[in-house]
Formats: sequence, C-alpha cells, structure tokens
Amino acid sequence: MIVGIDFSGANRKQKTGVEWYSYYLIQHMIKLKHVKNIDFVIYYSSKLIEKIKNTPLNWHFKRLNWPFNFGWTQIRLAWELLRSKVDVIFFPSYFPPLLTFNKFKVTTVHDIGFTFFPKQYSFFKRIYYPLAHKIAVHFSDIIIVPSKFTKNELLKKYKIGPSKIKVIPIAYNRNIYKPKSDLTKVLSKYKIKQPYFLYVGRLEKKKNIANLIFAYEKFCKKYLDKGKAPNLVLIGSRGHGYNKVKSNISNNSKIIEMGYVELKDLPCFYSGAIAFIFPSIYEGFGIPVLEAMACGCPVIASNIPSVLEISANSCLYFNPINLDDIVYSMEKIIRDENLRKNLSIKGLDRVMDFSWRKCAQQTFDVMVNKFNK
Repeated sequence: MIVGIDFSGANRKQKTGVEWYSYYLIQHMIKLKHVKNIDFVIYYSSKLIEKIKNTPLNWHFKRLNWPFNFGWTQIRLAWELLRSKVDVIFFPSYFPPLLTFNKFKVTTVHDIGFTFFPKQYSFFKRIYYPLAHKIAVHFSDIIIVPSKFTKNELLKKYKIGPSKIKVIPIAYNRNIYKPKSDLTKVLSKYKIKQPYFLYVGRLEKKKNIANLIFAYEKFCKKYLDKGKAPNLVLIGSRGHGYNKVKSNISNNSKIIEMGYVELKDLPCFYSGAIAFIFPSIYEGFGIPVLEAMACGCPVIASNIPSVLEISANSCLYFNPINLDDIVYSMEKIIRDENLRKNLSIKGLDRVMDFSWRKCAQQTFDVMVNKFNK
C-alpha cells in the first residue's frame, strides 16, 4: 500500500493555521509506528524549507517542479498521481485536483466561512472557495474536520452522509508553547513593554480585526487618561480588509503592529500578555486559542460555536459583533486578578486534551482503515 501526502502547504516559510496544521500533523505521523508494508510519498513543489529529521525508510520525499505560481495541485500533482501507483492521497491544507478519479482521497476541510460571510473574503476567494470546497466534499472519499461544529456546517451545506465526515481535533506544539517566566530578553528585542493585550493572526476582515480595533479605541477613551489602558500588540501579516483599519492603527500609539514574529518568540508574547484576544466571527477551530492557554495566558474570545467547543468554558467570552461587549471583557479582565488566574489555570488544564500525536494517529487510522474496508 502506498499513501501520498500533499506537503505544499507545510512547506511554506511563513505559515498560518492551515499550513501549521499540515506541518505538525505530518511530523507526528512520521513518528508513529507504521505497518512495514505501507510506503509514504511526500509531494512538494519548491525546495524544502526544513528537512524532517529521522525519517523512516518507508517515507519518501518527491519534489514536483513547476514553473508557475499557480496550478501546481490541479495540474502538476494531478499528472503525477495519474501516473503513480499511490493508493491513498491525503490533502491536509488545500483541495484535491479534479483528475484523480482512480485514487482514494482524504481531504481536511477546516471551515466554510465563505458561505456565511462572503464579504470577508477577497473577490478571487469568493469565486474560488465555493467551487473548490464543492469539489473537495463530493470527490473526496473521506473528509476530516477539526470540530463537531464544522461537521454540522458541512452536513447543512452539502448533501453528504455523516459517515463520510470524521472529526479529528487539531492540537498545538507542546514543545514550544508553554508558560515562560523569563520574558525580558524577548520583549526587549521587540521593544514591547507590559502590560499589553495580544492578538495573533492575520490582520484581515474575516478575523474581525476591525471590530477589535474599534472596540480597543473605545476602551482607550475610558482608561487612557487614568493610565490603566494596556497596549494592544498585533502579531500577524496583513490581509483582505486591513485597509479599513490601517489609519486607526497608525494613528493610535498604543496599538503596536509587529507583523510576522519568529516562532520561538511567540510563547513569550503569550506568557507576558495580560490577556489574549480572539475576536473572530467564524472559525472552524482556532489554534491560537490553544497556544495562548498552553502558555498560561488568560483568553477573552468570541462566543462562537467552535471556540466554545474547544475551550470548554476556559475563556471569558464576548459577542464579536458587539463593540461594547468586547470593551466590557477588556475592562473585566484588567480589573479582576482572580479571574485572570482562574482562566489561566482552566486553560492549562484544558489544553492537555489536545495532542498532535493523537491527531496523527487518528488521521492515519482513518486513511488506512477506510481504504482497506
């Protein structure tokens, strides 16, 4: 039996949630004790950013060269799969190509937010995502989703049987994300002073970044003159909808836009924050919530179904479309030290339920067991 895996997302230098999911999942699948008669082929499009260490002999990396910035999956990878002897092909980050009818396809669908909030996406994605997801859902043999919420969304949107969808929760890197006590060196490196609120994620419309900025401005008007307003530190690249709040960010000296921060430094940002804010209106999961809780950082987050599901009452929740509710959560968290301590303890306990090893084992079992039936 031969299993192929699309590694193109995991091989990006600057990764977001979907690409990190692919990267960590494959890393931990490699560490599993696999059956000897199963071979794995890892397909990627450009030079490997990082060589995965201690790769077993039954894991093979294959670069598929392609001269363009588009079409690698739908054309180059599809052509390779049509010619290869791969039995199962797994797409953890992106969508399967149309021309793979002779393969058993497993695809991870992270969310379908474009269905409910199309204006939060760029024009291209509003056209591409509905078609790509429809192909993924109907042409895949198994669909993996990160939450029960996403499974229910797919069942409502598409005419598919529930047995085709498998819920396998995502995890976080336990070796990196843990409470840090010595923060001085890292925070000084980025010229960050405590106290501060923290946001980690793309600065884009679909992440509800505008409401976060507007709510923080209202918060500052109430507390800035009393010297009680923590700064707001934004970590992440700019995306669709950033221009709406660009001037608000640049005109507020208490908002610090960091851009992309080195992965090894992120735990210090989480550990040093008075609270991590997760304002999304729609998410399939929400890895930054786990990362923050793993670092002992109190979390104030949207009361959306996926966040409620994964956090299990370990956060202070707010209505993401109500600015006053976001402001109230900020006020409450800075006033109540006992609340912060309680949320920190709850979060550290909750994240122990999430493991990349468990995620990798369940994913492997779904691919192999379903194919062999």
